[in-house]
Amino acid sequence: MGRKFDYSLDYAHLNLRQHPELYRVGVGEQGVLLVQPYKAELLPHWRFATPEAAQESSERIYGMFLDYLKAEDFVGADMARKFLQMGYTRSRRYANHRGGKKYDGPVPDDKKGVSGAHGRAELPRSPEDPQKAQSAAIFKAKWDAARSHPDYLKQKADHLARYS
Repeated sequence: MGRKFDYSLDYAHLNLRQHPELYRVGVGEQGVLLVQPYKAELLPHWRFATPEAAQESSERIYGMFLDYLKAEDFVGADMARKFLQMGYTRSRRYANHRGGKKYDGPVPDDKKGVSGAHGRAELPRSPEDPQKAQSAAIFKAKWDAARSHPDYLKQKADHLARYS
């Protein structure tokens, strides 16, 4: 799998398009809201509040994913894949928990910006929100297409071989 995502880098001042050697895939959505210039390019298009917004958003981000692949910009493609994954996971969270709050209590200070329960209890689930569930399904289809795309898999293997 390669090395863990490196949270110690100064992402606010790094351009990972210019320094792909610094990028680590990590696990899941790690770094999705950190890695520039991709965060700035992708985030404005990321929406999941309604199925219509999710459809438009997922298609736009998937199109950007394909553009990054065509440009052989693996970091951009992987970041687009992470935004698609995040569209799915956030939609599912809001489908299951009205207001999107999954865990009880505040995040411990030493865990700010890191996902997970960190010893907190999961709040009871709300009745499923069908709109958010539909948004999740829309993003899941595009996420699945991205993570299994043959060019993505090849570029990922090349990136891991070169930089891990």
